[in-house]
Amino acid sequence: MLVLGVESSCDETSVAILRDGKEVLSNVINSQIKIHEKFGGVVPEVASRNHVYQVSLVFKQAFEEANVKPEDIDLVCVTMGPGLIGSLLVGVNAAKTFALMYKKPIIGVHHLAGHIYANAIENEMKFPLVALLVSGGNTELIYMKDHFSFEIVGETLDDAVGEAYDKVARVVGLPYPGGPAVDKLAHQGHDVYNLPRVYLNDGSYNFSFSGLKSAVINLVHNNNQRGVETNKEDLCASFQASVSEVLVNKTFDLAKQMGVKNIVVAGGVSANKGLKERFNAQNDGTYNICIPSIKYCTDNAAMIAAAGYYQNKYLKRDFDLSLNAYASLDLEDFSTK
Repeated sequence: MLVLGVESSCDETSVAILRDGKEVLSNVINSQIKIHEKFGGVVPEVASRNHVYQVSLVFKQAFEEANVKPEDIDLVCVTMGPGLIGSLLVGVNAAKTFALMYKKPIIGVHHLAGHIYANAIENEMKFPLVALLVSGGNTELIYMKDHFSFEIVGETLDDAVGEAYDKVARVVGLPYPGGPAVDKLAHQGHDVYNLPRVYLNDGSYNFSFSGLKSAVINLVHNNNQRGVETNKEDLCASFQASVSEVLVNKTFDLAKQMGVKNIVVAGGVSANKGLKERFNAQNDGTYNICIPSIKYCTDNAAMIAAAGYYQNKYLKRDFDLSLNAYASLDLEDFSTK
């Protein structure tokens, strides 16, 4: 089964072609990082305009690399949300146009399901499992008893972890995107600033990163007021140690409570080297931990095609050319449970 995936939820225009949800024939990504660097973050209007410029070219390149014809496609899968509405609409309308032209079935895929199913491209997802979803806009713990069974057990009450990384990077004076820059400096420093570990103490698996972000801002501000130099490497190491400790401990705690031995990590922050190291260091061999290759961690269409393949197989939800894009979309609405 040849599946066409289209992703345009934020600032990457991506088209991929997969065979049977696993064999990646092409996965073309046009990134706008260089465009948005000067703004210190993604500007929605700029992002959507650049999707319009690039989407046809990315489609063309994906088919050339896959060496297949449009007529060969069996299923079209496109990110329908959540994300920047202007960006989403470009991908959705491009996918619908393709489906109409070549009379192909089309389904809408939840962006976060795509991140989770990035793990299925190179690995077998074993159930039941706990998924830690960490990205610029989301931080969630999800229990899955089977394919496309999503139960959100915990989520952030304020900042997503990727958002916190970007804000801390800005305070420290690092370039956008902040996550990779903070991760790099963290490996050159030491955890000496004793930043708070926020566990909420309410018995939930929810997260909160606004207090940690404020602690970093206050530390830098107070040091500046006293004329004390803040060591950027040590501050990044301290921040990352706090974040990764909370994320990993809560994930293991939930897995233990649910009696689950399988853990998947998903989303852009799953590319974080410090987070991977923390998971490996704290795993006593009890858990099977799956993290995608870096090329599938950040936004890409291969993960959408993979998720769409399994969604088509297990969810059995009808879509047609009335398919639309949504800035907000509940993952549990895409669940079989």
